[in-house]
Amino acid sequence: MDTPDTDQPKRMAMICWSSDLDRVWPVLILATTGAASGLEVDIFFTFWGLRVLQKNDRRITGQNWMQKMESMIDRGGTDHLKLGRRQVHMAGMGTSMMKKLSRQYKVASPTELLEMAIDVGVRLHPCQMTMDLYGLKSEDFIDGLQPSLGAASFIDMAAKADITMFI
Repeated sequence: MDTPDTDQPKRMAMICWSSDLDRVWPVLILATTGAASGLEVDIFFTFWGLRVLQKNDRRITGQNWMQKMESMIDRGGTDHLKLGRRQVHMAGMGTSMMKKLSRQYKVASPTELLEMAIDVGVRLHPCQMTMDLYGLKSEDFIDGLQPSLGAASFIDMAAKADITMFI
């Protein structure tokens, strides 16, 4: 009879599909907490979530006019995240209030959490299909990322995880 290998660390696999502040924050908080607790953590950034991994100084990206227009509408980088619901975002006021509250209560910003994630070994995987769709190249992204993956590779990774989350 085979006994399970209890020496193997538990694994968590997450999908970040949104660039909304109120979705990205929990992904990064859970990922850094998991890694700090000894879990092996992988995050697959796809569709709008891929924008989180962009360098904050990139304004217009893409190779054709449609990709460039999309990058103007949904600017990448953690410094540019907004609350998702328009009623809460309130033309930027809600987002500003939430960021002010987070500083007041010493909650790490998404930018700080992304840096922490890399420091504690969270593996950040950009989605190759979304990179192609948006016309993004590796130089558009922050340092410290894993090689890009396709959906099938992430599904294989998630199938081996003890915890999977789609936020």
